[in-house]
Formats: sequence, C-alpha cells, structure tokens
Amino acid sequence: MNIPRRALFAAPLLAAASPLPPAARPIDRLSTKWWRERHQQKLAELRSKPVDLVFLGDSITQNWEHTGPEPWQNFQPIWQRLYGDRHAVNLGYPGDATSHLLWRIANGELDNIRPKAAVILIGANNLGRLHWPPAESIQGIETVVEETRRHLPATRILLLSVLPSIRSDWATVATDTINAALATRFANTSNLVYRDVGHIFRRNHATDPAQFYDPLLKPPEPPLHPTAAAQERMALDYEPTLAAMLGDRVRS
Repeated sequence: MNIPRRALFAAPLLAAASPLPPAARPIDRLSTKWWRERHQQKLAELRSKPVDLVFLGDSITQNWEHTGPEPWQNFQPIWQRLYGDRHAVNLGYPGDATSHLLWRIANGELDNIRPKAAVILIGANNLGRLHWPPAESIQGIETVVEETRRHLPATRILLLSVLPSIRSDWATVATDTINAALATRFANTSNLVYRDVGHIFRRNHATDPAQFYDPLLKPPEPPLHPTAAAQERMALDYEPTLAAMLGDRVRS
C-alpha cells in the first residue's frame, strides 16, 4: 500500500504544533488496515470519474453502500435511485470523528475535484467513546466546514445536524447543544445550508428507537444508526435543497 509520505506525517506534525482541541485537528487512523485501504480506494475512485456530489461523514453515510440482507440494512437501492446518476461519491468511514474527516480532507479526498455540492454529516462519534465536550465538537464541525470550503470554494455545502441517538443523557444533551450552536453559526452563510433533520427520528417529541437498526443487531446495541427506511426519509427531507444546489430535478 503506497501511502503518500506527506500523509504519514502531516497529521502528527500539525497536531504537535496546534493548540486546537483534538476534535478540530487532523488525526489519522492509518494503523487500522481497512481504514487505510478505504482511503486509498476512495482516492482512486475520485480520480476515476466525474464527481458532482460528495458525501462526507462516518458510518451513517457509509451505510449507503450496504445491500441487505435485511430490509432495514438495504440502503444501496435507495442510493441508486436518488444519487446513482448524479456522479456521487460516498466518503463515509465507520467510526470517524471530526478529526479523522479533517485528516482525510487534508490528505487528498477533496483535491482536484469540483463537485457542485457536498453533504456533511459528522459528529456522532465525537460523543461516543471519545466523549469530547460539545464545545470542542462544535469547533470540530466548524473546522470541517472551513476546510471543505477552502478545498472546494465553488461547491455548495449542505450541513446536516448531528442525528439524535439513545446512548446516554450526556450524549442527548450534547447533541442538542451542538445542533443549536450550528443553527446559529450557519444561519446566514453564503453557499451553505444547515438543515436539522432530527425530527425524522422523533415521535411525540422523543427519539424513536424504531428509527434505528442497532436494537435489531445480535447482540442489540443502543440506537444510533438509522434504518434504511429512516435514512430514506432523511434523504427525501433534504432532497429539494440538494436538487437546487445541483441544478437538478427533485427526486422522490
């Protein structure tokens, strides 16, 4: 595997010199084989075809690549219907926090492309094992937006809220705090739309566990990842905004 020399050293050097919190500075996961290989595969994919639309995120975004076998895991047909002819590239990596997405941006994933639109959904993993404070996660998401705009100055950005989950009271409060801050920060930003999609996953003002597939796993896990049906509803919720950014017809 040929990892560029700059890729191996850029993040540690930046980290050593930066006063920014971990959430807002590039950190790699190169010691994880599948992550390293996915990064190389995605660089090759980005070089191999036209790119009009990129999705930047974590496992929730990466799930668009999954095909069954259960209906709640069958994301790929929805992706094909909505994005299959839009020259879209999925840059979602399971487990990534804002820091890992920043490393990927700094190491080629937004180089030499000029997409019309970029969809950003990141931050859920900041609140898991890493347990980074909301203020630091807000800074991390803001830095992701800044770096995306620096690499793609003509690209329109659709920034999605951190999705609700049922992990802990702390994570719930942190999610609400982050999203409220993002709504204020990006209320009137050129070439960027912030959209809170949390209502898709709520019922009677509470997060609905039925909208997530994690409780269906064996063993079950806390609700975090939308089912294919819930993720489709989320995509259709922001579809008019995305279609306008792409200069395209609205898909249904």
